[in-house]
Amino acid sequence: MKALKEFFSSIFNVLVILICAAIGVYIYSALLGNPINFMEGNPKGHPMPGNYLGMMYKGGPIVPILMTIILVLLTFTFERFISLSRANGRGGLGKFVLTIQNLLNENKIDEAKEACDKQKGSLANVVKAGLYRYRDLQSDPNLEKDQKVLALQKDLEEATALELPMLSQNLVIISTIASISVLIGLIGTVLGMIRAFMALASSGSTDALALSTGISEALINTAFGISGSAIAIVVYNYFSSQVDSMTYKIDESNFSLVQTFASTLKK
Repeated sequence: MKALKEFFSSIFNVLVILICAAIGVYIYSALLGNPINFMEGNPKGHPMPGNYLGMMYKGGPIVPILMTIILVLLTFTFERFISLSRANGRGGLGKFVLTIQNLLNENKIDEAKEACDKQKGSLANVVKAGLYRYRDLQSDPNLEKDQKVLALQKDLEEATALELPMLSQNLVIISTIASISVLIGLIGTVLGMIRAFMALASSGSTDALALSTGISEALINTAFGISGSAIAIVVYNYFSSQVDSMTYKIDESNFSLVQTFASTLKK
């Protein structure tokens, strides 16, 4: 089941990247490269004064690659936002943990399960898995106290292990974009500067069009690369903090559940 989920997740990621690449190429060729953005309707010439679409088109073939990267980033940012919002469930996690602790202290296992059903998040899933085992272990005459505690801990760890991959899914893609976006932008910058210096080194008078095209290519790719990397870093850090906070709440609730269970066995 886990392998099947990973397979479909990989297929989804590949499809997202391919679709974003197609959209990026279309925007570059059809929108940015539209003849109306250029003087005399010639995309090989100068952009119309103040026409930013034409200016971006002069960034060269690296631009659609950077557009693809930014579109992939936006797509997975939206996907992570939706997924983590669902994983948080309903209501605040801190309030939910406190509610579960109070119910366990009063040995209200059924009420705690109902609270998990209402919360509907990753934390609730882990706690609910432990609660189902909670009652069975309490009444199991074949296990010693330490064995019961270890069994509950193991069940909670297994339930946590099932939830954590979903929380951090696709974050590696966002972190990769944070690293490679600026590097690809620098490749475009270098290619643009090479074109500019070739124009300066050409024989005869300086080719103003080739020089300006090279400089535009360098600056536009730099801007795209840095922008994509900056956005990816902010998004990655935000989602990482969300995952860390949720992981801490899961560990806190697991510890509380085990401690309460151990205390009830003393009675």
